[in-house]
Amino acid sequence: MNTAILNEKIPRTVLVIDDSPEILLIINELLKRDYRIKAANSGEKGLRLAREEPRPDIILLDIMMPGINGHEVCRQLKADRATRDIPVIFLTAMHNECDEELGLELGAVDYIGKPISGPILRARVKTHLALKQGADYIKDKNVFLIGEVSKRARELEFIQDVTILALASVAETRDNETGNHLRRTQSYIRLLAEHLQRHPRFSLVLTRNNIELIYKSAPLHDIGKVGIPDSILLKPGRLSVEEFEVMKTHAALGREALEQAERQMGRSAPFLTFAKEIAGSHQEKWDGSGYPEGLAGERIPVSARLMAVADVYDALVSARPYKKPMSHERACEIITEGRSSHFDPNVVDAFLVLHLQFKKTAEDLRDIINDETVSPHQGATL
Repeated sequence: MNTAILNEKIPRTVLVIDDSPEILLIINELLKRDYRIKAANSGEKGLRLAREEPRPDIILLDIMMPGINGHEVCRQLKADRATRDIPVIFLTAMHNECDEELGLELGAVDYIGKPISGPILRARVKTHLALKQGADYIKDKNVFLIGEVSKRARELEFIQDVTILALASVAETRDNETGNHLRRTQSYIRLLAEHLQRHPRFSLVLTRNNIELIYKSAPLHDIGKVGIPDSILLKPGRLSVEEFEVMKTHAALGREALEQAERQMGRSAPFLTFAKEIAGSHQEKWDGSGYPEGLAGERIPVSARLMAVADVYDALVSARPYKKPMSHERACEIITEGRSSHFDPNVVDAFLVLHLQFKKTAEDLRDIINDETVSPHQGATL
């Protein structure tokens, strides 16, 4: 907040720019009791004083001066970010309407005619300083409010991020899934989204803000596994057909859990929109043979289509209790084979462009404990 606004006892500074020593003396005598006076006898010196700290609160500026005239001084003051908000009052013996119009167009706030009247000078200076004080107060208040809004927005974003990570951690610890699996799938999904945001089929959905929300929501893709019995969720080896049918309910359970949380709050949470899409639809397939609803093609949310490729790739190249990790090359072949059947063909095309970045991410974020690669649980089922 501007301290000069809060402390009325601080005298205001008036800069007078005039080539007449007599005018400088007269104005000094008229205003020195109430203001700090700075004087300049040329436009060049006036510009220098105007830019020095502390800057003047108001400038009284003669028009007719040798060298740089008053109009040019005003033009330069208003073009400079440091001085453009200082009110300028022209001092002139001319009473030409065109000159006044030009001065006002340049940004002056008023004119005072010569010879100078003491009461008029004091009244005009006092009025324009009061107006500037009010404008400064509003400006500083707005800066403060903008800062507070930004602070609250950051706090809200932090709460949202913590909520997502807390929920994801519940699912992660429930099925022994690793944190790196969540980080890897997040990275894969961001790579795909940023690549596809310029594609006409995806540009409306994959805005910069939405990509960030999708990235943050990705760890919730398997949140529904908290509802799967331990006997199935933690079973080593492959699941039976009946057990797999139970496991498949995790997608619907995840979406329902997030929707139920919103209902209990009594309002929707926009930041969970993509989380619900990803949790509920990441096991859908492009040809309609997926679950839980058998959605096909464009009916599958974009965020879920991205997660489908990200999740399957990570499952293929990661070790499981019942299989060794597959090579990156073989994983690429399988995803390519699923183009237009399992996966959105455009998402697969993006993956093939980015596959080396997927490989690097998988290597950089591989699961290592005590220098041995661990086998993530079969949670990322195909």
